[in-house]
Amino acid sequence: MKILVINWQDIKHPLGGGAEVHLHEIFRRIVVRGHSVTLFCSIFGDAPREETIDGIRVLRSGGRHLFNFRVPLRYRMEFRHAGFDVVVDDMNKIPFFTPWFVKEPLVGMVLHLFRASIFREAFFPIALYVYLAERLALRVYRKVPMAVISKSTEEELERYGFPASRLRDVRIAVDRERYRELGIPKSPVPMIGYLGRIKKYKSVDHLLKAFNIIRSQVKDAKLVIIGDGDGLPELKKLAQTLGIADAVTFTGFVPLDEKVRLINQMHVVVNTSAKEGWGLTVTEANVCGVPVVASDVPGLRDAVKDGETGLLYKYGNIEQLADLVLRLLHDEPLRQRLAAEAKKYAATFNWDDCADRMLKLLEETVERRRNEGR
Repeated sequence: MKILVINWQDIKHPLGGGAEVHLHEIFRRIVVRGHSVTLFCSIFGDAPREETIDGIRVLRSGGRHLFNFRVPLRYRMEFRHAGFDVVVDDMNKIPFFTPWFVKEPLVGMVLHLFRASIFREAFFPIALYVYLAERLALRVYRKVPMAVISKSTEEELERYGFPASRLRDVRIAVDRERYRELGIPKSPVPMIGYLGRIKKYKSVDHLLKAFNIIRSQVKDAKLVIIGDGDGLPELKKLAQTLGIADAVTFTGFVPLDEKVRLINQMHVVVNTSAKEGWGLTVTEANVCGVPVVASDVPGLRDAVKDGETGLLYKYGNIEQLADLVLRLLHDEPLRQRLAAEAKKYAATFNWDDCADRMLKLLEETVERRRNEGR
């Protein structure tokens, strides 16, 4: 098949996250299976307007604030005449509303819906725009076959009227050749970690406040925050205000090998997000043999089996978060048991399976269109 994928960002975008990893890992495997994949996405910095990454032809145009307006124009001028067999719309951030203009068989991808959580991330006028656009999209895309990565997202779409027969779980995974236990010692002092982008809706400030409580009981505890984003300056200020800056390390972006080394040294990883499609960083930590304490919200409650592979706390409850982390720091047998089960659970997910599921959905969608045209 000749496949067109539309997404805001590609794997090289500096603001990319789990959504871009998910898309790239699946479609580079679909290329290996003999299919042609073109990704149309926004441009950044001095990135070339066209390049090939792992067999995927990447076309870039328009910045982050204009890209969604470029999509229908580029489609009408070029893509609709290019002979694509199927179009994939990764409905991440502001929707492209492709059902209004795409003529080929169409498949959507949804990691998670922002809904009200967008108001934690953006200023009111922008947040309202995203909220209303997503609300309209829930009607526009309702008949489009959708690939989702968690039961939480699937159930949420069903509540908004998406037929269960049109929803497919394509899952998420990690590269277990790179994310793995290294056999190195844990940090000599209790080490708590955070992995991922630093965005407001990720609520990393909750972790800093909880760490302030933790450090009052475990004096030598350290917190390592791995990742970058526009919320980083405020976090650094908060660490200073709380008087914990000497015990908190903000690494910013680090190469993958260094990230894996740091994860291996951690005793506990925390994910404080208000909402996720899955929580890829949870699985990354689990593969490295580290249990996770996460907020009990859609996506994260799929990635963490409470009491089996990690622990869940009520989102926003700083005291409960601190108590659960302290519990794992003090109870080594519990921590070891959760880590072992987490590693087993993470091993059940692999990218080849994800690619197979996506490819099957694409083939079914193309075949359905052919049958409708007979």
